[in-house]
Amino acid sequence: MTVEIIEKHQSFGGQQIKYRHDSTTLKCEMTFSLFLPPETKTAMPLIWWLSGLTCTDDNFSQKGAFQAYAAKNRVAFVMPDTSPRGAVADSDDWDLGQGASFYLNATQEPWQTNYQMYDYLTQELPAIVYSLLPNFSGKESIMGHSMGGHGALMLGLKNPQRFSAISAFAPISNPMQVPWGKKAFTAYLGTATKTWKEWDATELLKTVGTKHAPILITQGTNDNFYEVQLNEQAFLAAADVADETINYRKEIGYDHSYYTIATFIEEHIAFHVSHLK
Repeated sequence: MTVEIIEKHQSFGGQQIKYRHDSTTLKCEMTFSLFLPPETKTAMPLIWWLSGLTCTDDNFSQKGAFQAYAAKNRVAFVMPDTSPRGAVADSDDWDLGQGASFYLNATQEPWQTNYQMYDYLTQELPAIVYSLLPNFSGKESIMGHSMGGHGALMLGLKNPQRFSAISAFAPISNPMQVPWGKKAFTAYLGTATKTWKEWDATELLKTVGTKHAPILITQGTNDNFYEVQLNEQAFLAAADVADETINYRKEIGYDHSYYTIATFIEEHIAFHVSHLK
């Protein structure tokens, strides 16, 4: 497979690189971004970042303010795009279609042909990224924001042997019960709600139990999406039933923006590093 470098920038002694490749899983051209810390002979772990609705792989690389901490801790970061792109199914609604994949495998047309993001993130893209990492340690963790927070929780819980830590900013932790999730799941998965459970972090937490990685969540109290889309009560209740401890932090005055992410990203990276190393 040909992987082409689109752009490359030096940052804190490391390299921020944007790539393009033809995806056989998604049947379209895709981009992703990769941050490589300054090279050493030390084995390098990898953190996955999943972005939210309407985003691309550029949002976190340009606004996440993570590179200094990644360079200091000698961890690589990979930022996939949020959906298939180009001549694939789309919607006029901003919260459905391109930029809004919810990181699942669609079973309904017209989405099924291209929207196989779970397979892309668990099979095709990892193989590409691993080949680009010098001295990869084999250790991985995952984090994300909003829809990407849902993705990080969902992928982390479905793959407990793969990820050493999971964290999220303002995640959609119970998509089956909120408008964004209901809309996307109905379109991508159909109306049989029993099929939705395998993509919902709250439902997964009920079945995974103590096998999953440690979880850190940061939620701003001034997030205008919180009450309707991002409420944590069902997720934390499922954790209580499973006798699980979730490190859930509400930060006073912070909102849904990348200003919040930039403020607390050092804390999240430290959390991941403590489990990756």
